[in-house]
Amino acid sequence: MSSSLLFLGPVIGLMLTSVLVRLFASDARGHGVPQVMRALIEKGGHIPARVGLTKVAASIATVASGGSAGTEGPIVQIGATAGSVVAQRLGVNRDQMMTLVGCGAAAGISAIFNAPIAGVFFALEILLRDFSLKTFTPIVVSAVFAAAVTHIFTGENEAIFAASEALQKVQFTGWELPNYVVLGLLCGLLAVGFNRMLHAFEAGYARLKLHWLVAPITGGVLLGALGVGWILLVRAAGGSGNEASTIPSFFSNGYESIRWLLDPASYDAAFGAQKHPEAALPLAIWLIALLVLFKAVATSVTLASGGSGGVFAPSLFIGAAGGAALGITLQRLGLLPENGSPAAYALVGMAAVIAGSTHATLTAILMLFELTRDPYVLLPIMLAAVIATLVAQALDRDNIYTHPLRKAGLRIGRTGDLAILRKISATSVPVVPLPPEPVYPSDPLSKLITLHAHSHVPDFVVVDTQGDFIGMVTGRDMRTALIDREAIPLLLVAELMRDDLPAVLTTDTLDIALERFEDDEIASLPLLGPPDLTGHRRPLGLITRAAVLDRYRRALEEEL
Repeated sequence: MSSSLLFLGPVIGLMLTSVLVRLFASDARGHGVPQVMRALIEKGGHIPARVGLTKVAASIATVASGGSAGTEGPIVQIGATAGSVVAQRLGVNRDQMMTLVGCGAAAGISAIFNAPIAGVFFALEILLRDFSLKTFTPIVVSAVFAAAVTHIFTGENEAIFAASEALQKVQFTGWELPNYVVLGLLCGLLAVGFNRMLHAFEAGYARLKLHWLVAPITGGVLLGALGVGWILLVRAAGGSGNEASTIPSFFSNGYESIRWLLDPASYDAAFGAQKHPEAALPLAIWLIALLVLFKAVATSVTLASGGSGGVFAPSLFIGAAGGAALGITLQRLGLLPENGSPAAYALVGMAAVIAGSTHATLTAILMLFELTRDPYVLLPIMLAAVIATLVAQALDRDNIYTHPLRKAGLRIGRTGDLAILRKISATSVPVVPLPPEPVYPSDPLSKLITLHAHSHVPDFVVVDTQGDFIGMVTGRDMRTALIDREAIPLLLVAELMRDDLPAVLTTDTLDIALERFEDDEIASLPLLGPPDLTGHRRPLGLITRAAVLDRYRRALEEEL
């Protein structure tokens, strides 16, 4: 490929993408998944049909012209749009619409990657963050049918990065655990670096406020410059000069380069076995390390300047190259077993960077297993993915998808929200002190008016002569009574008391407390202490709905 085409292709592709997005659907820009998540949060899953149609054309224009992006983001948005359109036609409620959006996204992942299990977990773990049975069941059915229909039309059932026979012979050994711990740490750092670079480029282009046609031109020129620079580096390092070395490896989705990095024969050739002297690139560690950097910069430039495509494939690429570089280093240090290969570290690195970039460990593990169908590296994949996720979460509270949403002011929940609520005791919520004098059913209502003036208690707990909770007089009921002021001296507390309201116990957790408030629209409920020797529970104070929700919010922030 000539140098002029390296510049011209991306410029034309990104300009065409920008025109399509400008004319038809602004949400078709970028990598797609954040837009779907935003539609779920703000609009209950309502996505116009034009978004999916525009996304098809825009992503083709970007990736086909050499833009560094993947196809999984577009297919998620396209599938989610299809699910949303079907839901709109059926006239279903908000909850069902969100489930159908998840069904469409899972079906898209299942079809394009031939990975139905990963499609299911992508929808549940990343998009919906809901593993309930009513959501899980239809999404599984959708993913299965999508994979089955794809098999019928293509006539095959092959993994995209099917492990070669040579790679399948590479088996994990226990003493390699430290190696994979290091790989997990490395990939966690690579994931964070990639995320931050992408967000920095997006913020930079936003600050520049370039004309909508000028921005993609600058992106195409920068991408072309990166391509020319890479080719010069490859040739300086002894590249063969064939087609593989004249097309930058980081252009488009990079699948061919990933397959090459996953082939142990590539490393045999590089280390003198001469099994494949036509290997596309020399396996110098520094060159592969630069490949990681070039891919991260190229993807950031492509998407920030107006391109349309996913970040999943670039993450796979970065993980494969980073893992390969570490594997080569370990091999040269004699730290690989006799039948070991850097290709295994490239495979595990893919899962680890995906996990670190998305903070979705289960999705990363299952997807890599389905993409390669190599069971022998499943254990190191699990180890490295978990470590990479922990590293990434320690450095960044947001993943690659949630960062733009939080920046826009949207709060993102977690799949473990219910588990978080069940860990928090109701006693951790601040309570409103009760008035110094107890309130009995026989008291005049005027007593409550006096107490309210001095203690500013929103609602009043009513107790019997033994101090047990028997009901409440709410502020709303008192305001209603105040309309007829002449009747106040004649009213007793018992006439306004409600005995149908629940109480929160000190043994309750936050999820139970929230359920108590769901039973009625009351603003506060009594918090009852532990039973005394006689079995009585005394009111300790008022626990308000606002205080419970605030404690829930703080728990989410601590968890994130």
